[in-house]
Amino acid sequence: MAEMVTGAGATEETPKFPSPRAAECPFAPPPGLRALHGTGRSVHRVETWDGTTPWLATTHAATRQLLADPRLSADIGAPGYPHTTAGMKAHAGQMQPSINNTDGPEHQRWRRMLTSSFTRHRMEKLRPEIQRITDDLIDKMLAGPNPTELNEALSLPLPSLMICALLGVPYEDHDFFQHHAGVTNARFQTPEQGAETARVLREYISGLIEAKMDDPGEDVLSDLAERVKAGDLSMTEAAPLGHILLVAGHDTSANMITLGTALLLENPDQLAALRDHSDDPKFVANAVEELLRYLTIPHLLARRAVAEDIEIDGEVIRAGEGVIASLAAANWDPEAFPEPEKLDLVRKAAHHMAFSWGPHQCIGQQLARIELHVVFSTLFRRIPTLRPAADLSELKFKEDSQAYGIYELPVAW
Repeated sequence: MAEMVTGAGATEETPKFPSPRAAECPFAPPPGLRALHGTGRSVHRVETWDGTTPWLATTHAATRQLLADPRLSADIGAPGYPHTTAGMKAHAGQMQPSINNTDGPEHQRWRRMLTSSFTRHRMEKLRPEIQRITDDLIDKMLAGPNPTELNEALSLPLPSLMICALLGVPYEDHDFFQHHAGVTNARFQTPEQGAETARVLREYISGLIEAKMDDPGEDVLSDLAERVKAGDLSMTEAAPLGHILLVAGHDTSANMITLGTALLLENPDQLAALRDHSDDPKFVANAVEELLRYLTIPHLLARRAVAEDIEIDGEVIRAGEGVIASLAAANWDPEAFPEPEKLDLVRKAAHHMAFSWGPHQCIGQQLARIELHVVFSTLFRRIPTLRPAADLSELKFKEDSQAYGIYELPVAW
């Protein structure tokens, strides 16, 4: 480990970020990350993959404060930004401005373009269709091989079908965009792989937007096509936006369905409570918030560059440095969530940050919530004998991805 001088002037070993999870408890954040909660400090120097030493926020309060502070920037080309991958770092200077890497009024402009497409009311109108698709997929599971693999049978198809319908993307292309979503989220992608998958996806989205200029539908890409025709957006601006929505709109929810199912199967008392209350929307909604807190799929986020000096809990973080606000650590902060290691589906956990915090909160979080409400209220009611078909030790968890999950989850009934 590298050595670092802290703001207090003491020399200490700088922990690595990210650090490995414990094999015996792969659902929990890494032990090294959780140990920082016991130091009495809310921010710490850490060493990342490229040898840089950004600050890491680990408490719930500090994470909220930093992610809401306008002195921190989401611009991945800004000095000090703590890049997640070599691909991101290599191409940071060429990234097209979009909803995920802009700040202030420019970011608000991007967000306004999508607000009407992702309102709570509009997402609630999709609930019957989400229920129909979930039941259809479970029908196919029950009629198919036993055991089966949950990602392929349910977790990936459901959010993929929904984001395709919402955006106006042909679902028959799902193998293509699911593959490239995996490359996009891979921590160890090369700069060449990152550039190529971005190019391919943006060419694909551009083609769809161009087609919708002549033949629009009631979908988000048609809305973007209308803006391009009107001159409000260029195609080089619209395509990255569609790319972001397509990847983020299915991959995180798919991982959450699989990982949440595995966690519940490992906690039979909580699973029984969920099954017993599957017809109680309030119980199910509360349970989903606790599952989101516990698992925190975007486990390596959120990342910012410091534009102006900021003081937090006695530490001064200087302009030009980087900050990683660990959503996973914040969601396991014992000050905010007593006994965070205990899965408790009646816990009031709605103040979690699984969808981040501040102006860059996930714009599609209401859709994700409804998908999870439907899946977790339906799956165990429809298949009450669902059980793992492999030992926990045999599962491959996605520590090599920016979106945490399980590559394959065999289940039986």
